[in-house]
Amino acid sequence: MITARTRFAIIAVGVILLCYTLFRGSYEISSLVALGIVLLIRGYFRDGTVALAAKSFRNKDYPKTEALLKEVKNPDRLRRARRGYYEFIYGNIELQKENYDEAELHFQIASRFPLGSEGDKGIVLVHLANLNLRKKEYQRAKAYVNVAKELKISSRIQSVIDKIEKEIQDNTEQSDQ
Repeated sequence: MITARTRFAIIAVGVILLCYTLFRGSYEISSLVALGIVLLIRGYFRDGTVALAAKSFRNKDYPKTEALLKEVKNPDRLRRARRGYYEFIYGNIELQKENYDEAELHFQIASRFPLGSEGDKGIVLVHLANLNLRKKEYQRAKAYVNVAKELKISSRIQSVIDKIEKEIQDNTEQSDQ
């Protein structure tokens, strides 16, 4: 859980230490330092700053969250679990900024990746259903609700689903009249 700047600073120190240990002939220590550098570089591409962004998102520090997510240059390289959370958090940031089309795109991508629990997946599907209600696309909203109902979800999410179903039913009845 370190930022890209900190990661690069540690890598720079590691490279200096690697050069020193090679110069001194300590090849065992050199191999350990090189392994550490490789793991830091791998972590930069596979994990990014998603864990830090999740922490700041939980603390409702949305500008910091967005800045941390923007440090990830290529989200396609993230591990599958990290990618799901990346898209989920980014979708919520776009929702906060009222960029509903962008939010829907990120939530759709998040729904294709594994998340921590079925409850998290249910939240993504509820967001997608709400966004489609906003666009008056009731069939798509109902489809998202039906998928969410099949998951193990909390009672809080279930109450939101019930409200969405009622709103879908009310709107489809009004359009039939």
